[in-house]
Amino acid sequence: MKIALGQLSLHWEDKEANLKKVRTCLALLASRQVSLFLLPEMSLTGFSMHTDKTKEVHRETVQKVGELARQYQTAIGVGWVKDLGALCENHYSILAPEGELLDYAKLHPFRYAGEHQYFQGGTSLPVCICEDFVIGVQICYDLRFPEPFQKLSKEADLIVVPANWPAKRREHWQCLLKARAIENMSYIAGVNCAGWMDGQEYSGDSGLYAPDGAVLTPEVLPLDGCANEQILIYSLANDVCQYRNAFPVKEDRREDLYRIL
Repeated sequence: MKIALGQLSLHWEDKEANLKKVRTCLALLASRQVSLFLLPEMSLTGFSMHTDKTKEVHRETVQKVGELARQYQTAIGVGWVKDLGALCENHYSILAPEGELLDYAKLHPFRYAGEHQYFQGGTSLPVCICEDFVIGVQICYDLRFPEPFQKLSKEADLIVVPANWPAKRREHWQCLLKARAIENMSYIAGVNCAGWMDGQEYSGDSGLYAPDGAVLTPEVLPLDGCANEQILIYSLANDVCQYRNAFPVKEDRREDLYRIL
């Protein structure tokens, strides 16, 4: 399977400008037979808590990006904000030409930045199938909590982590992506934004990590924005079972014990 990570410099709270950028990326990828194109968290707005500007009742982002998935015949992962009334949810959907494969709501609002005042946490861990991979999602701050990754990795071969992760904590981002790959023996795809938004710098540092923690080498397509704005393309075979059979760490997990400690 070919996977592309869109490390984009997002236009702050401008859905139409970012949707135009997504179209440009898909046109660049059209000849490369990419099966799955992944975008950062809150893909068409950047990480904003101005929910009056970002929230959606009728899933407009899902509808528009779903049309692009059909037009370009590739699955697309996109982040958006769901209006629930008093609070919202931070969502990420994977949309294929044939329809929606997955819709996930971020489990852990980022209390440090006040996200919990505008967003409630999700309550489920959906997975989907794309070609020969079972895929799960965790969003940005979720990366700091290992338990859902262990739960997902019972089914998922690939866990996607879309983010708006700031440059000042880039070492945490890279370290935790690698750790989640190693401890779950799953592929981990971290896709972050790049450049500046709302006074915050984002360094990108997107990447695909193998089940042994190795950072895979992509084909890089530079874009016309900031220096770190680019698309990273990977060709991936599902060899998760081989990794796990060769080094069967998961067989030694004591989940019954963990629940009572």
